[in-house]
Amino acid sequence: MSTSLTASPGAPAPGHGPIAEAGPQSLCAREPRVPAERLVAEMVPPPRFDAVRFDTYNPDPGQPSQTQAVTVLSEFAAGLGGAHASGSGKRRWFSRTPKSSAPAGPRGVYLDGGYGVGKTHLLASLWHATPAAPEYKAFGTFVELTNLVGALGFQQTVQTLGGHRLLCIDEFELDDPGDTVLVSSLLRKLVESGVALAATSNTLPGKLGEGRFAAVDFLREIQGLSAHFRPLRIDGQDYRHRGLPEAPAPYSEEQVTKAAYATDGATLDDFPALLDHLARVHPSRYGALTEDISAVCLTEVQPVPDQSTALRLVVLADRLYDREIPVLTSGVPFDRLFSDEMLNGGYRKKYFRAISRLTALARDAKGLVAQ
Repeated sequence: MSTSLTASPGAPAPGHGPIAEAGPQSLCAREPRVPAERLVAEMVPPPRFDAVRFDTYNPDPGQPSQTQAVTVLSEFAAGLGGAHASGSGKRRWFSRTPKSSAPAGPRGVYLDGGYGVGKTHLLASLWHATPAAPEYKAFGTFVELTNLVGALGFQQTVQTLGGHRLLCIDEFELDDPGDTVLVSSLLRKLVESGVALAATSNTLPGKLGEGRFAAVDFLREIQGLSAHFRPLRIDGQDYRHRGLPEAPAPYSEEQVTKAAYATDGATLDDFPALLDHLARVHPSRYGALTEDISAVCLTEVQPVPDQSTALRLVVLADRLYDREIPVLTSGVPFDRLFSDEMLNGGYRKKYFRAISRLTALARDAKGLVAQ
């Protein structure tokens, strides 16, 4: 299952830049085509979390809920062996699987906490620790799950995932009522088939009660599924910035351009042009858009102009973070990407997550600039 890349109409050809004929690639020149089968096959923890395990999680000694989460999730994983745990044949992605009776009691866990407390690390560790063959457990973000339903259709998605032992959903989003109802209906069908569920979502930093309100919202919005979830509170501060120096300030356009030309596999794009290009590529393809890229270099970074553009940028930031791709920029710092109105609006959780992740990637990119 491969991804094809075609040049975007009107985009500059890769390797044609102002400094040399042979130069960095351009994200704006990429228009990936992703087969539906690949969307299913790639529902595994992303590269950043491929090697994580419960014993590689570094709990904050001052936050006992983090250590407790490891214990609870380890026990949850151990209880998920069974019918499909030893499957070894090739997964028949589009064949109907027999419905099994759903076990009694909670059949899922909801990791409730703020940004950077390690929820995705723990969710991926749960996936790895579950005693089932990879083809019988799935891991994806809420957006990736809704994209899968869009690609396969509701009934085919139920049939495809219905034989799984575990479905992990990272960054569960409650800001779109339609998508929430869609995924709620899907999860209800999967629970009826005996699939165990695990989910995470973010809460706004500084909000009174931290994750508590998110848990209330989550259990209310999943309509009838709350009895199947055990909320697991995880307290703490953002580990991405815990004890680390502040993110580097944006560099000059000349520094970013030189770094792009000096780095094998890097891309170089004008930020406004990239935002325009993202509008022409479906968010389900943003992972493929960044395939085989070692670094993303962006010039003229500026505040995003509108909500739709900002939400697309959030998805790209998630895919870059998942793939551990450093981001080097000139222009405004990342904490000025989104307006005060956006940061106080209904999508604020996504924007704070994007700022946190892009800041971490900017720190990773420091070594690309010649000192």
